[in-house]
Amino acid sequence: MLLPVEWLKDFIEINESPEEISDMLTMIGLEVEGGETSDGTTVFEVNITPNRPDCLSVIGIARELRAATGRALKFPDYHVEDEFEGDFQVIIDSPLCNRYTGRIIKGIRTGESPDRVKKRLELSGIRPVNNIVDITNYVLMELGHPLHAFDLDKLRGKTIRVDTAGKPLQFKTLDNTERTIPQDGLLIRDAERPVAIAGIMGGLETEVSGETSNIFLESAYFKPASIRRTSRLLGLKTEASYRFERGTDIEGLSVALDRAAHLIKTLCGGVVSKKIDLYPAKLEKEKIRLRYNRINRILGIDVPRQDVLNIIELLGFSVISTSESEIMLTVPSYRVDIQDETDLIEEIGRHYGYEKIPEQIPLAPVGPLSPDSLVKRTEQKSGINKIKELVRTSGFNETINFSFMNPLLLDMLNIAETDERRKTVTLINPLRKENPSLRTFLLPSLVENLIHNLNQGIRDIKLFEVSRVFIDEGGELPHEKPVLGAIYFYRHGQKLWEDKVEVYYILKGIIEKIFQANLISPYTFSVTTEPFLHPGKSADIHAGDVRVGYVGCLSPEIKKVLDLKNIKSEIGVFELDLASIAVQTGRKTTYTALPRFPYVQRDISLLVDSTIASEEILALIRSFPSELIEDIWVFDLYQGKNIPAEKRSLGFTIQCRAKDRTLTDEEVDYLHQEITTYLIKKTGGQLRSL
Repeated sequence: MLLPVEWLKDFIEINESPEEISDMLTMIGLEVEGGETSDGTTVFEVNITPNRPDCLSVIGIARELRAATGRALKFPDYHVEDEFEGDFQVIIDSPLCNRYTGRIIKGIRTGESPDRVKKRLELSGIRPVNNIVDITNYVLMELGHPLHAFDLDKLRGKTIRVDTAGKPLQFKTLDNTERTIPQDGLLIRDAERPVAIAGIMGGLETEVSGETSNIFLESAYFKPASIRRTSRLLGLKTEASYRFERGTDIEGLSVALDRAAHLIKTLCGGVVSKKIDLYPAKLEKEKIRLRYNRINRILGIDVPRQDVLNIIELLGFSVISTSESEIMLTVPSYRVDIQDETDLIEEIGRHYGYEKIPEQIPLAPVGPLSPDSLVKRTEQKSGINKIKELVRTSGFNETINFSFMNPLLLDMLNIAETDERRKTVTLINPLRKENPSLRTFLLPSLVENLIHNLNQGIRDIKLFEVSRVFIDEGGELPHEKPVLGAIYFYRHGQKLWEDKVEVYYILKGIIEKIFQANLISPYTFSVTTEPFLHPGKSADIHAGDVRVGYVGCLSPEIKKVLDLKNIKSEIGVFELDLASIAVQTGRKTTYTALPRFPYVQRDISLLVDSTIASEEILALIRSFPSELIEDIWVFDLYQGKNIPAEKRSLGFTIQCRAKDRTLTDEEVDYLHQEITTYLIKKTGGQLRSL
């Protein structure tokens, strides 16, 4: 907010230099930057946090200076006489409007504003229009409450009615733009048609022009959430909507109306009607109990009681009663940010001075470490950071998403009704209605990231995220666990040679690197049942006996559902449950001496059912009772010509070595034959000649 410093002098006595005033405001928590215009006028740029709409005005900043200096506030003249009874009615037909006031002013002279008014508006970043519009903007800057003036002669039926649109409709605003008002958008209507979008912008048909001689002046209070939603849907931000969506002063809007009427009568002439004031449910002022011991416990210092009382009164709070232990008080209507005792204690600390709080080392418990101790959490965070660094060095970029998702994606990904990922937590007031649930896994967000990047023409997409997911287990709070998720896509161009590695094996290699770096052993890969993965290019991941995730490529059916059917390249994904991995991390590593005797390798090729995974056969070989087997790996997988459709050929290399001697051919041949017989019996397969 731009604020000419000399305007502040209308509200509070200021003797300090602009630099001193800026420092004063900074010390009480307002971010201020100062600058001078060509004529030497100092203008502050004050950055106001969203929870402090009361500071979006000259009087709001003056109140802060009063609390800092103890000086009295000065109020501008807003006295106005009721000169006639207006023949006009106002109807509130929506709970989104809590109060509506207005006055009719007849016989005004419309023209340019005085230079002083125009200059102050220009310094505040507002373009002067005419004296009537300028006065409403002037009062907006002075008192922080938006007003609107209608040309009375253009209003039909001597009626103002406040209600919602009911259905989408077209409406031309003051900026000569045709806009589609949503069905729940709040409107101001006359007897026949809409004349303004409530709290945002007036209509072109009832604007005040050079020919206007009679006006209806409006000052109202609208629900902030309604104005915020309509403003976002329309993509229309105004000085009025900026304030209404943060919350204005429902009690002070009548003063703003009278102040504007006073200025109009003084500068533009005319006669002023009796005030119309509809206030269906009067605001009950918030009452707060403030305990002295609570102040001292939260701030960490003993604030003298008299200082507490002085700060409270200077901030505009009304004391109801006091005792040795507490104060009962009411919150002024303009302080919409004060909801409870803690908010009030923050205000006391801010104005008492955080610099008065002494430095001290936080207390830490001494004794046995619990599972949720600080040390364990630190170790877990360190382990997660190590994993993140491994993924980064594999060429991935980290992404950070909101922890929300659209539950419809669960249907699109064919997640079963019995799957725990269906146990979503639904938010009462989501940021976006499209994403009303907390995430139960990371894949939906990563898919959205992929689609966004594809739409930007990016062809090399390697993204990962580490975040918590939330499972509703029926308790007071959902179960949270940290998860690593990643998505991989590379659009291959036309090449003169084939040099492509399967995406599945790239991701599998990254997972193996993570496990090896964290001393996780044994780990295995098995056939997955994840419904969104390609059945031939996917696996479940196990650490020990625990399933900790999945890896694979999205199936063609899912790519089609996600409108990615035109993407020919594979889209790889994986997720790891970091909490389950942490349990397996850091197991003892056994070191053995370098072998003194040579190894011997033998290959075996089996023809087995296509449903048997290579990992099953590897597990069988590992379980064979022989100390001579040192290592095993797959060297071949073949399906196609000369192989029955329901079969496939798997080739394994078995490496053998004795610790105390060189193996003879007879020993190795005998062991190889025993293993072959064992595998044929267990798998029902047959030996295939190499």
